[in-house]
Amino acid sequence: MNEIIFFGSNEEPKLLKNKPNKIIKPIQFKFENENENENENENEKQIKQISTSDFGTIFLFKNGKAIEYLNENDSKQNPQKIQIENIQKVTAGFRNEAILTIEGSVFAKGEDINPKNPNEFINISSLIEDSNDRIIQDIVSGDSSIYLLTSNQNAYGIGLNYDSQLGFDSKTLKKAKKPILMMKNVSKIFSGNASKFVFLLNSNQELFGCGFNKHGQLGLGETTKDETKIQTLTQIQNVPKGKIIDIQCGNFHSIMLIENEDENLKRKLYSSGFFLYNGHQKQINKFTELNLPLFENNDDILEISVGFNHTLILTTNNKMIGFGINSSGQLGTDNLMLHKNPNKIELPKLRFNENISNYHISCGFNNSFIYYSPPSFSNLEEDLIKLFRRKEFCDISFKTENGSIISAHKLILKYRLNQNQNQIEKLQQIISNKSIKESNQIFEMIYSNNSKINPKLYSEIKEIINSNEKIEETMKRIYLNENEKDFIIERKEKKYKFPKLILIMRSELYRGMFLSVTEDKSNKVTDYSELSNKSFQIFEYWIYSNQIKEDIEIIGEIIPEIVRAIDYFQLNQTYPNLLDLLINKFNNQMKQQEQELKEKEKEKEKEKKKKKLKEKELKEKELKEKELKEKELKEKELKEKELKEQESKEQEQKEKKSKEKESKEQELKEKELKENKKQKQKCLIF
Repeated sequence: MNEIIFFGSNEEPKLLKNKPNKIIKPIQFKFENENENENENENEKQIKQISTSDFGTIFLFKNGKAIEYLNENDSKQNPQKIQIENIQKVTAGFRNEAILTIEGSVFAKGEDINPKNPNEFINISSLIEDSNDRIIQDIVSGDSSIYLLTSNQNAYGIGLNYDSQLGFDSKTLKKAKKPILMMKNVSKIFSGNASKFVFLLNSNQELFGCGFNKHGQLGLGETTKDETKIQTLTQIQNVPKGKIIDIQCGNFHSIMLIENEDENLKRKLYSSGFFLYNGHQKQINKFTELNLPLFENNDDILEISVGFNHTLILTTNNKMIGFGINSSGQLGTDNLMLHKNPNKIELPKLRFNENISNYHISCGFNNSFIYYSPPSFSNLEEDLIKLFRRKEFCDISFKTENGSIISAHKLILKYRLNQNQNQIEKLQQIISNKSIKESNQIFEMIYSNNSKINPKLYSEIKEIINSNEKIEETMKRIYLNENEKDFIIERKEKKYKFPKLILIMRSELYRGMFLSVTEDKSNKVTDYSELSNKSFQIFEYWIYSNQIKEDIEIIGEIIPEIVRAIDYFQLNQTYPNLLDLLINKFNNQMKQQEQELKEKEKEKEKEKKKKKLKEKELKEKELKEKELKEKELKEKELKEKELKEQESKEQEQKEKKSKEKESKEQELKEKELKENKKQKQKCLIF
């Protein structure tokens, strides 16, 4: 399910046909993917990334397909399907668009890239002179140039150099028609869709910049009037303390996101550049901390994005803050005046607001997007591909059709080819008939089991690899095999064994350690991470499986520890974030405990009701028995009364009869007596 929130200019391109040209307040709408395949799961149909600029807007989906809305001047019909498959990243600049594929190729278009056919994509990575440096791992679009970061950590640039944004004197180089090497040992590139300047960060966290600097947007400090263009890559001094998470670049200002280890991993923002857009209300020529008073104590910066002259900040407490130009409503407020200070922006209710870390922001020339993009792919795949591309610690070689050597890792092949030597030989036969590019694709598919890299080639190797086994399952098999564990991490309580190659693949800390001590044959190291045993067990299992054990109980204290561990071990956090997994598991445990508590309360309530019912039934029974006894007693008393009354009546009758008898006898006696008296009188007469 896709969710996009849009605000700002709705003119070029016209994304919402029945809406006004200015969307002043953020609105939600469902974006239907016209390229979706019914056979793909719902997660694959979701938006992965939105990149927007004055050139156009690109929507990238998790199925590796993309569509674009081009400006009305350049477009016959919107949206248009991009005819490139297996896309992993898109970028849109003011005058260009670029596409990075899973295979590591880059296709781009625009006036400064393909002047004959500006709307036609061409493969610019194939134009790199060094054929061994054509696998690209990241791309960034500037205003009129495109920057490429290769798997060998080299930075290239192509396009306009009028402002020395490619790191060369603009007087001698106006334009690079093919990618030119700018710098080696680069870990990240930062620029913006309206920027004529660029930042390069090396592996030592040293920051370099070049290009347009009239307003101090490079943060170099005081410069002379003649230094409005920094002709060559120059190190930025006085970079704020902490780890550089991101640098977002506008036309005249830059915003730097720093994670400060000394302050409980709280992130801070620093800006430099033009006073109207930098959030300070004054001209700043070096990176200076931004005061963001709208944040609560427990709030933190989640993501930043910068457009031509406006800035948006998304926070962990579902807040958004913005400043800069708002003439088209690109800040999402109905006040179209200039916002020099950071202002809180009211968001519409987010559908998945409990998962704010899965939301992203993308600022265009004069509009903005917020979109929901939950994690889907395993970063095990990404780490495995990176392991192969870096060509470090390889211990087995294969020859391609032209005799070129491609190196790989026995441990990975052993488990991906089902521990079968015959399969290794079959693989060698297949590789011997393939080009370098095809061979690289084959190995990347073996390592990652990602058939989308080249479906045709995948069909050739499907029979010799564990095609039905997920990478997580392969890694779990390695985890369960103690014989593969050749390196020990010693802790106070316990020793943990790992395959050295897995540590190298998953942790930049151990990769750097093994690279720097190649002569050291020691097979153990002491752990100084100060993690608790439970946290280290979580780390151990996640290293292999990208998952958290089901039987692990997450307590609140573990989460801050894991935050430190992610940084300490320098783990890859591109897709499923270990911290997110932990928080989700913790929240699920809390919900489960709450549910169990509710169930217990329900059970208690049920027992209580049952007890009350029994008591009621008992009382009713006792009452009935009492009523029955009282009734019986009353009936008995009534019977006794009736009996007494009967006896009394009988006695009365007896007495009456007796009296009547006595009366009669008396009357009879009196009568006899009278008769006798009469007789006597008669006798006396005679």
